[in-house]
Amino acid sequence: MHTLKTEIERIQSYKIYGRVMGIQGLLVEVAGAQRNMSIGSRVNILSRSEQIIPCEVVGFKSDRALLMPYSTLEGVGVGCKAFIDSDIAHVHPSDAWLGRVVNAMGEPIDGKGPIKFGAVAYPVKNSPPPAHLRGRVKGKMDLGVRAINTFATCCKGQRMGIFAGSGVGKSILLSMFARYTASDITVIGLIGERGREVQEFLEDDLGEEGLKRSVVVVATSDETALMRRQAAYLTLTIGEYFRDTGKDVLCLMDSVTRFAMAQREIGLAGGEPPASKGYTPTVFSELPKLLERAGPGVNSGSITGLFTVLVEGDDHNEPVSDAVRGILDGHIVLDRAIAERGRFPAVNILRSVSRTMPGCNSDEENELLAVARKYIADYNDMEEMIRLGAYRPGANQEIDEAIHFHPELEGFLRQSKDEQSNLESGYELLSNILHNRPEITNPDVQV
Repeated sequence: MHTLKTEIERIQSYKIYGRVMGIQGLLVEVAGAQRNMSIGSRVNILSRSEQIIPCEVVGFKSDRALLMPYSTLEGVGVGCKAFIDSDIAHVHPSDAWLGRVVNAMGEPIDGKGPIKFGAVAYPVKNSPPPAHLRGRVKGKMDLGVRAINTFATCCKGQRMGIFAGSGVGKSILLSMFARYTASDITVIGLIGERGREVQEFLEDDLGEEGLKRSVVVVATSDETALMRRQAAYLTLTIGEYFRDTGKDVLCLMDSVTRFAMAQREIGLAGGEPPASKGYTPTVFSELPKLLERAGPGVNSGSITGLFTVLVEGDDHNEPVSDAVRGILDGHIVLDRAIAERGRFPAVNILRSVSRTMPGCNSDEENELLAVARKYIADYNDMEEMIRLGAYRPGANQEIDEAIHFHPELEGFLRQSKDEQSNLESGYELLSNILHNRPEITNPDVQV
């Protein structure tokens, strides 16, 4: 009843409208009511077929407002009325959203009937909590993947990036996180995803058990740039609702790069000048506004964010990757060379960093990981010589130990998508591997 009352109060006694004066591609020019509009305002265009086309104001030019649509512009022509929706974009999440799949507007698309709305309205483009009021990142988050749990441990409220090229296993890794995580709630945003892969992800990767405690937001690649961008905002909005109820939320987003591409389309259409590799300045201003919304709450609850970044041409220093890496609290790098060797997940341990891990680990755990990283680094440095047979065993004791441990460490990092591993078993297994060592003659090497 409270929600119904709120919606009734939103109904206006009169409507302000302008008229469409021009259309260029996906950009609609509206005149006559521009003084009542501002950037981000919602406008509904009434097409000639009596269909309502929701749009958003993305800029102004002379005496006209520039709009972009959330759907196709079929049936829209010069002279069509454009009604101003005075309310900001918001949704009413509730616990009934668990197990449901929604689009960027918060409408159910899973064929399970209407979705129950909550009493409190959450803005889609919300602001992060004040920095001085937020809690500290503390306590480990079990993600169920052995390589991540040990070498790049994620803490509650931390934000991590998963950097990889196409076809290296990002989606499979996300599905493992969704199924095996120890978080209370999982919110998954599929931004610009291939249409055929959505159902495969829901049925094969996420599964019925994973979906029960998840909310999935979908905006496929054929949808407009505004819908793809809004899906990313909505994913964080739903996470904020569950965080405010005191839950530890795991937010998975695939991918931030497609969010940046959508924002680039919007910026270029609005006349914004391209900057680095065609990305407009608003892309780099919107990225922190999106990513900073994840993190610890003010009183209780947290949003642990794992965001995939699709690196173009396997260049990890391209503009979006560089910007995201500077915002987040760590990064997980998936290496194509490792994937080509058949080891999945293809995590490059030496290039992956969790900035909060040292503070959450004990001294013994940090020392154990330092030794394991050293063996992996020593083997990588000499890998070509070892494969060519140019290295003579016994020439260097540290290299000999790295060669001895290499098969077991590779086996430790390898994990099938149907296998689950918890935090305690990962450290225990790694400790057993490193203590099963050849006889040491160099007293400086210790475990």
